[in-house]
Amino acid sequence: MVRNARKDALENRARIVEAARQEIASSNTTELRLNAIAREAGVGQGTLYRHFPTREALLVEVYRQEVDELVELAPRLLEGAEPVDALARWFDRVAEYARVKRGVLAAVEASVSRDLTTHSLGPIGDALTVLLHAGKTAGQVRDDVDAGDVIILIGYLSRLDEDEWDRRAHRLLRVILDGLRHR
Repeated sequence: MVRNARKDALENRARIVEAARQEIASSNTTELRLNAIAREAGVGQGTLYRHFPTREALLVEVYRQEVDELVELAPRLLEGAEPVDALARWFDRVAEYARVKRGVLAAVEASVSRDLTTHSLGPIGDALTVLLHAGKTAGQVRDDVDAGDVIILIGYLSRLDEDEWDRRAHRLLRVILDGLRHR
């Protein structure tokens, strides 16, 4: 993003990213139609292309924002909840993140998807480590698991078919949470 950008330009950019995120999360197609995104965001195609010169650039930004929001949520949840409750709430957000990730990865080329995965594993692993450490310290989470274990497990959410999503995504995260609990 450009420093010193005008307020309306920043607002346009945010609306474009949100419209794309909504389309990706609610769509069962790998075809992201930029003209529909521009229309939904209330901007012209020229404005969209000034902010995102390629379809891939828009997809990357949607994904990066999803990762950033997921990472920033972990410590905030711990401020007002017990560690296992915070982890449960974080898993609720993981389900939304995984739906967007699945859509983004389906829509981008292999080289871009490798870059996105590299961007997310470190920060998401760090956020998850914070949550797991708090749970272990409180005696609520098993001592023998780490962020890598959980990332592998939650990674399978992006492989769920759309018709399975509502029925399985949150339930599977609860199964993982139950498996993480200290007995």
